[in-house]
Amino acid sequence: IFEYKVSRVDFSGFKEVHEEEKSKMVGNVFSNVASNYDLMNDLMSVGLHRLWKHRLVSKLHPFPGMKHLDVAGGTGDVAFKILENVNSISRRALQHGLEDDLQGETEIYVCDINPNMLSVGKKRAIERGLGENCSLKWVEGDAEALTFEDCSMDGYTIAFGIRNVTHIEKALAEAYRQVFYELSSYYSRSSLTILSIQVLKKGGRFLCLELSHVDIPVFKDLYDYYSFSVIPAVGELVAGDRESYQYLVESIRRFPSQDKFAAMISEAGFQKVEYENLVGGVVAIHSGLKF
Repeated sequence: IFEYKVSRVDFSGFKEVHEEEKSKMVGNVFSNVASNYDLMNDLMSVGLHRLWKHRLVSKLHPFPGMKHLDVAGGTGDVAFKILENVNSISRRALQHGLEDDLQGETEIYVCDINPNMLSVGKKRAIERGLGENCSLKWVEGDAEALTFEDCSMDGYTIAFGIRNVTHIEKALAEAYRQVFYELSSYYSRSSLTILSIQVLKKGGRFLCLELSHVDIPVFKDLYDYYSFSVIPAVGELVAGDRESYQYLVESIRRFPSQDKFAAMISEAGFQKVEYENLVGGVVAIHSGLKF
């Protein structure tokens, strides 16, 4: 999503939208799709979005006692996967008599600007038996103006959300501000290493999963046809809302390329920035560390 400084018009998808209207428009889109969000994700990605999020969390290397922020994560998908990983590590620690190595209570903040998306996430948490889980914190907030203290998080994730902010550079700056300078040295001094759990690197970690750009010629043509012809039609058939899904498709094409977005992350201050393409670039996972 680009902001054109001269005209002050933000070309969200292929529809010209004035900058001051962008936030409201995106809010309306996600209010419309919230109730069908999970179903449409499964249909549009043929269920692959679950594997992509699993890959995202595997790169995070969650650990007990961590304080993590998942932005634009209203439905809870990423947060649930992080908590599942943390609980698995904790169980293995207890089995090996290493309860003294478990540091503090894990805090996973699910932040989303849209209350309807948060409501879906809270409902899903209850369905999973996590309604009263103290590790999950649900917060309504803006990725461009987070209310958390500086250097307060061990990690930051955002999945399929950053292309919908009005100013990507502001969201990245906020991500950098939030991430803790030095990630917990929990593993470096813990005997949990006997469990062959991968050691976390020093430095707060930023991870972004986003729909991106396909460069393989024949695959690109097929992907474009699927995106512009099939996805809006499915949105109209299943959710009764073609326009919102047309916007979602168009916004992907306006998002910076993998290399340009990596450069933006570096400009925000993160180091060791890299990305991994999945399914030929249909999605990409960008990562960076704060030293």
